[in-house]
Amino acid sequence: MDPRPLPPLNALPEVEREALLKEARAEEHPPGTFLLEQGGEPAQALYLLLEGTAALVDGEEEVGTLEAGEFFGFPSLLSREPPSLSVVAKTPVKVLAFPKEAFQRLLAYPEVARFFGQGLVERVRLRLAPAPSLFSPVGQLVRRPPAFIPPSATVEEAARRMRQEGISSLLVEGEPPGILTDRDLRNRVLAEGRPPSTPVGEVMTAPLFSLPAETPVYEALAAMVERGIHHLPLTKGERVVGVVTHTDLLLNQAQSPLLLLRRIERLELERYSLEVASLVEGLFQRGLGGVEIGRVVASLNDALIRRLVREAEAALGPPPVAYAFLVFGSEGRREQALLTDQDNALVLEQDGHEAYFQALAEHVVGGLIRAGIPECKGGYMATRWRKTLPEWQETFRRWMEAPEPQALLETQIFFDLRKAAGSLSLKPLEETILEGSRKGVFLYHLAQASLEFRPPLGLFGRVRTEEGFVDLKRHAIAPIVALARLYALMAGSLAKGTVERLKAAAEGGTLSQEGAERLEEAFRFFFALRLRHQLRALERGGEVSNRALWSSLSPGERRKALEGFRAIAEMQESTASRFQLR
Repeated sequence: MDPRPLPPLNALPEVEREALLKEARAEEHPPGTFLLEQGGEPAQALYLLLEGTAALVDGEEEVGTLEAGEFFGFPSLLSREPPSLSVVAKTPVKVLAFPKEAFQRLLAYPEVARFFGQGLVERVRLRLAPAPSLFSPVGQLVRRPPAFIPPSATVEEAARRMRQEGISSLLVEGEPPGILTDRDLRNRVLAEGRPPSTPVGEVMTAPLFSLPAETPVYEALAAMVERGIHHLPLTKGERVVGVVTHTDLLLNQAQSPLLLLRRIERLELERYSLEVASLVEGLFQRGLGGVEIGRVVASLNDALIRRLVREAEAALGPPPVAYAFLVFGSEGRREQALLTDQDNALVLEQDGHEAYFQALAEHVVGGLIRAGIPECKGGYMATRWRKTLPEWQETFRRWMEAPEPQALLETQIFFDLRKAAGSLSLKPLEETILEGSRKGVFLYHLAQASLEFRPPLGLFGRVRTEEGFVDLKRHAIAPIVALARLYALMAGSLAKGTVERLKAAAEGGTLSQEGAERLEEAFRFFFALRLRHQLRALERGGEVSNRALWSSLSPGERRKALEGFRAIAEMQESTASRFQLR
């Protein structure tokens, strides 16, 4: 059998496919041979059955049959655990064995990842053991106790230990503890020419980032994407109980944001928006909330920006001064949806390097446009908004000390700023914002801006539509975002996300607990509703917009929308009274 036309090999570039086949070795085995043994050594290769048949055996029970053209061994390769089923030759068989390193390389291709993800689902079904959902505790994915090593151990000892135990990371003893991963060995030892005697403590990552074992899978997934990490230690109390990896989450979720994160470095920019839309649809269908999906998409956009920044620096040379590439608006708040445009800027340590940073900005902004993220209609992009740190501080002071209502309405999204790339610290700018947020004139005009967009409520609490449509961004999401921004800054909080800002305002006493909870509930509902309508439009091939046809909402959705609109209206009335605005 010629393996080239078989999926997923047929989806590979020809060069990659031919290279893969050259690495494979052919094996022949008689009937009764255990090709893989349940509970035995982890698979060392990806196998393709070319001739004959083999049985999938759970204990002593045959639960399935493999025919020519089918792969096996991949569940064990992904989990790095012993096979969950035995594979036994039923007839004389011929197989191709692909090295596990080649298999890991193939997972960068989305078609390959989806193929084996679907195969994992089938293997799970054979054992009648459902995979954990996005809402299950991530601790359910832990497969073994954590392995520790002292910081005085050498990297050679660490590498040998990782190979012996078939793991890709070691926790490093200490207060606080650290972690050493296979990527650290590759990037901080081999790539930098360090000797095998290098102490682990010199190349480990510390302090350790961890999450409680009861954290839902979706939150763990989002945290790993945001930080670009592939290993996540889990804790119970003060004790680390295990480490989950990106392959554990791949085993759990066939379509994972971590896969796209890994591929962003090589992904064709023109495919980015399509890949993100497919990912969003998959996450939404599996029940993940709109706000959480927005957080994942923003993290992927951050990774894309970092890639474009690295490309620019590689072409232009090292930056002449430190800088920060800012994102603000919905990207700054990590509240991205399918319909979005760019909002970014540059902060420079000092001026005098106009040509370099203009070229860098043009590369990043142009790359984002190619990736399907259009220019900002208001022109708020790094190609035009570029200042030194002191100049930005002065700009923010001017906005806050003597604000013009219309100017503040247009520029309030700058207060959602967040650094996506670069080494320059934004702490002085954040301190300037906190200092200005204590000034009454700024808060007065910010309150005025929060009343600009009103919910579409008419007489007797009925919803007013525009040709039957309601603009969910303008009349529902935007006012909640503005109110959350106002009351969080009043509480002295630099939180960026709307939900986080509402919680900070409640904790700081600038909003009542009930008011904050009602706005959060409304925000989550409207965000998810907009996303669902955008996905439906995308599926039909129609225009993706922020508007929803009111008659298309279910009775329950219309009831929730009314409740949300009323919560916004009541908070706006309270704000108007508080700041004596009419």
